[in-house]
This record gives sequence, structure tokens and C-alpha cells, in this order.
Amino acid sequence: MAVMLLTRIKRKLRVLVIRNMGPRRNQSVKKPGSTCEMKFLNSTAQLVEPAKNEKFASFKLEYVEIEQKPAGSENWEPRFAGHQTLQEREESYVAHDQQLTCAFVKGPNGSSTGFDISEDDRKYMSKCRIAVSSCIFGNSDRLRTPFGKTITSLSKKTVCFAMFLDEVTLQTLLSEGQKMDNMGFIGVWKIILIKNMPYNDMRRVGKIPKLLAHRLFPSSRFSIWLDSKLRLQTDPILILEYFLWRHGYEYAISNHYDRHCVWEEVAQNKKLNKFNHTIIDQQFEFYQADGLTRFNSSDPHKLLPSYVPEGSFIVREHTPMSNLFSCLWFNEVDRFTPRDQLSFAYTYLKLRRMNPKKSFRLNMFKDCERRSMAKLFHHRSEERHSSGQLTR
Repeated sequence: MAVMLLTRIKRKLRVLVIRNMGPRRNQSVKKPGSTCEMKFLNSTAQLVEPAKNEKFASFKLEYVEIEQKPAGSENWEPRFAGHQTLQEREESYVAHDQQLTCAFVKGPNGSSTGFDISEDDRKYMSKCRIAVSSCIFGNSDRLRTPFGKTITSLSKKTVCFAMFLDEVTLQTLLSEGQKMDNMGFIGVWKIILIKNMPYNDMRRVGKIPKLLAHRLFPSSRFSIWLDSKLRLQTDPILILEYFLWRHGYEYAISNHYDRHCVWEEVAQNKKLNKFNHTIIDQQFEFYQADGLTRFNSSDPHKLLPSYVPEGSFIVREHTPMSNLFSCLWFNEVDRFTPRDQLSFAYTYLKLRRMNPKKSFRLNMFKDCERRSMAKLFHHRSEERHSSGQLTR
């Protein structure tokens, strides 16, 4: 009897050991809550930042810094996103050496138009080579600390973790017991306090750090964006290797978990009253008039696996084409609605159409891969409706 019991114990121990063995280098990993198998490397120890990819399009972008009041324009006011004409907008889609309107446009004599950042924080951001960033504006979310056990020592030394907050959100977090040290950090997050918001709509303000990482981190070569409803659970450098370096991509974003056609996304936005219906219709009609067609999943020549991104997780190398796409996408968000899922496909397809001889290496990956890397939580406004975490 004792021998049989001992045998059973040994078998259970063997099962536990096998279950707890870490994945080998490049081994397929099926993470909890995911239907995707992802072949992340097991270590960053042998990783080296890749050399410049000669296949990426090469041209020079400069940005409009200051606008002067046009003569005879009595009602003219400086705008954070500038005053881009439709003709200038059309020309900006051509990937060539150009001076581009891409937010952060100051008024006459350098007057601020919003999104003010302290000089100390600007110095911090100017030194970042790899940036992981997120934002919480309007007290919409809690602060989610990246899962520490998955962040390697290399990432802790070389990656900037930047969290953009407004004053109301910061005061709420501090009142709830979050502690900020004398260097401006809460945990791994460097807190970047934003003052003088350029828009009344906090959703639109949130598109600034989401889409324009290359402007905020001028020395960075790579960046990862995650919405504040997500908690990072995978090492940033392993993410860069998996989504960009391994197959030579310069931009990576997941497709939507449910919708894949802009027509469906428009209908859903109107159904849920996400934005003014008239403005949504104007944007959609404009895009159709400029060639946007329905997504056809059976088209063997389709450029994307979906026309609708999930959008909460973006991985980028700050190449000229990636930076141009980011600026163009932001300008659509500024001109029409802050619902960036409505303008993504149009912006991408028009950029490709206007530059047939210049590639834009975009990796639109599966949404289940996004869910493997980051855990999804409720917004504050949704917490009272559910005591559990989102599980989709």
C-alpha cells in the first residue's frame, strides 16, 4: 500500500515539474486566455538591435513648428494640429522629402496651442531609445503596472516606460495611495504631466500620445503603445523582436476581434452613439468618394487581413514611412472624428495608392496575440457594472 502511494506521489510530482518547466528558446507558447500559439524567444540575452533595414523607404520629414496669422483672417486662431488645407492634405500623402503638418504647431511668436510638458520631462523623453507609453486623461482608468516578472533586466535598463496624465487623474491616483518618488516615477512608469489640453474631448487628446510617439520621443527608434485599459504582460524587447525584427516589419497593429469592414464599424459607432452621427456620415462619404470600398475577405490581392484595427496596442519602428503614416492618421482623427478605427484603413490604403513604388511594411496581426501580451481591464466607468475582469 505504501509503495503504491509513493508511486502516485512521484507521478504527480513529475506532472508538476513538466507543467512548470519554462519554454525553450523559440518554443511555441500558448498563453492563458489565448487561442494563439506565439513563438516568443525565451530570453533577451542574445538579442542585438537590428541594423537599419535597407528595404524601408528613405526620405526626410520635417514638421511645421509655427503658423502665422494669414492677412485678412479676423477669426483665425492658432490650433494644435495646424490649419492644413485639403490641397496640403492631398500632397502630404506622397512619401517624399517634405515639411508636414503633424500636430504640436505653435501660434505666432511661438505661443502654446496646448499639450504642455515640463522641460524636465522633455529632457527625459528626448533620451529614450525605446519607449513604452500609455495615457490616462479625464480620470478614465486606474494605473496598470506592467507584470514585473516578465520584464527582463535588459528592458529595465534600456526601455522608457512613460505614462501621460492630466492633473485630475494624477491627484486621484495619489489620493488612492499611489506613491510618486522624487524622480517622478510611480513604479516603473515615469509620469509625464500634461497641462493645457488642446481639445475638450479627452478621447481626441488621447490620440496625441497614441499616434505620435515619434514626435514625443524624438530620439527613439522603437515604441510600443498600449491603452490604459491594458496591463503589459510580455517583455518589450521580446515584443519588438517578434512583431518587427523577425520578419522585417516597421509597424504592427492587431485586427479587430469582431469587425473587419469599415461599413460595420460605422454602423456600430452610430448604434452605440460613439460620436455625432452627422460627422461620422460626412467622414464616411468623403472616404467613399476617395475610393474606399468594402473589405472583401476572399480577395486574394487584399493588402490587409482586416480594415478595422483593434487599436489598443501598437508596435513601431520610427522609420520615415511609419512616421508619415502616424502623422497622416492623426490628421484624419483631427479633421473628422476621434474614432481612429474609422480612418485607419482609408489612411493606409491611400498611402499605398499614392506611393506604388515605396513599400510600407505593416504587420496586422491576430487579436488573440494582443490578448496574449496584455491583460484587459474595465474602464473606471464600467467597474460598477461588473466585479470581474473583461474576458473577451
